[in-house]
Amino acid sequence: MPSRKKTIMFASAFCTCVGSFVVICAALATPQWVSSEVRFFRTGTNLTVSLTYGLFRGTCEQLMDGGFQVSEKNFQVADSLSSPGNRSLNVAIIVVLVLALLSSLLSSGFTCTNAVSNPYQTFLGPVGVYTWNSVCGALTLIAMILFPVNVEGNSLSEELAYGCSSSLQAHITSRHSYGYSYWIMLLIIFLNLASLIIIYFYDHARYSKKKEQERPIENAPKDVILF
Repeated sequence: MPSRKKTIMFASAFCTCVGSFVVICAALATPQWVSSEVRFFRTGTNLTVSLTYGLFRGTCEQLMDGGFQVSEKNFQVADSLSSPGNRSLNVAIIVVLVLALLSSLLSSGFTCTNAVSNPYQTFLGPVGVYTWNSVCGALTLIAMILFPVNVEGNSLSEELAYGCSSSLQAHITSRHSYGYSYWIMLLIIFLNLASLIIIYFYDHARYSKKKEQERPIENAPKDVILF
């Protein structure tokens, strides 16, 4: 059975890993990744399309300069994308987050195993926790980079706006504001770092104790040597 200290440390790391898993699920499920206001020229007037969307679904509404507003419309992101680049990058972000989800699940399993037992295999111990938490954090960071690239670089909002209205002409300006579904991914990275720090302190304390026990005999007291 593991020591009480080990159980507490790995149980704490388990909680952070489960928290990371839950937050990734929330990021995937919620459609508040970005809110965009895209202005277009239309014969006789200008039109602003307001969009709020995530990786799977979103909503849009149209507002003319005269004040006339079209009712809110729901749409599926995949169905509204015709550009291969935008579609591929959106799928890539989903795949990256699903891999991060699996990494977080594996890390939860490893920390739970160490909290209740002493596995003999090295990769099931702190090494495995380091690995899967690092992978999860890195994948989350990649997703945080790819999404703005798709929005800003590939004009994702503009393409989705064209899908909301069939009478749009020239694009004028765009303004983007990233929502909580995007920013909570920073919490995922923080939770993974917390797990790494907890396990590092446990591993470092264990290493120090082991070196203390293996102290050379010349460092022992003289009375012990005489004995």
